Amino acid sequence: MRYRSTSLVAVLSILVACSQPEPSPVTAKAVPHAVPPAPVAPTQQAVPQADSRPVIIAFGDSLSAGYGAEIGQSFPDYLQKLLDRSGYQYRVVNQGISGDTTMGGRSRTSVAIELKPAIVILELGGNDGLRGLPIRQTGENLDAMADAFTKAGAKLLVAGITLPPNYGADYIRNFDRMYVETATKYGAARIPFLLEPVIALPGAMQADGIHPTAKGNELVAQLVFRYLEPLLRH
Repeated sequence: MRYRSTSLVAVLSILVACSQPEPSPVTAKAVPHAVPPAPVAPTQQAVPQADSRPVIIAFGDSLSAGYGAEIGQSFPDYLQKLLDRSGYQYRVVNQGISGDTTMGGRSRTSVAIELKPAIVILELGGNDGLRGLPIRQTGENLDAMADAFTKAGAKLLVAGITLPPNYGADYIRNFDRMYVETATKYGAARIPFLLEPVIALPGAMQADGIHPTAKGNELVAQLVFRYLEPLLRH
C-alpha cells in the first residue's frame, strides 16, 4: 500500500513527539462521573450496579489514547458510540498510553488481562519502528502480547501502522510484514493501516499535523468498527 510520504512523516512523528507519557483519555463508560447517592431506607442496602457487558480493550499508544483531543473524543470513545448505536452490548476500555512501545505494552499485559477482555485491539509498534529498534525484538513483543491475550480467551484485532520512506525499503517491508505475521500466527483480524482514512483528509488532523482531530478520531473509529464487527456478537 502506498501513502503520501509528507503526511505520513508528520503523522508517524506523533509517536516520537509523545515520548513523554501523557495521561490517557478514558471513556465515560470506564470512569463515570460521581453522582450523589440516592436516599436509602434504613432497612435497605444500596447495591452497586456492575457493568456486566463484555469488555473491548483498546491497548495501544497515543493513537488509542487520543493524544491532544478532549476527553471523550478518542477513537475508543467514538467506537463505544458506534457499538451502542448498532445494538452491541460491549464496554470499551481505553488503555492507550502516549509514547508507549511494545516493550512497555508487554509489561502491562497482565493488567489488561485482569479485566477479562472479550476482544483486544492491539495497537502498538509504531514507536519501536520510529526509533529504529530491531524488528525481531518488536515482533517478539507483539507475539508475546498476542499470545497472552489469546490464551486468556480474548479475540484479537491487530492495528497496523507503517513508516516514512526514509527508513529504507527493506526495514519498512519487514516492519509491515511483522503485523501480518503476528495476525496470521494467532488467527487475528488485522487493520492494515489505522490512520488510512485521515492521513490526508482536510480537517481530520490537528494543527500540529500529527494527531487526529475529533473528526479524525471518529473516522478512525469507523474504520476500526468495520474490522471489529465480524468479531462481535449481539
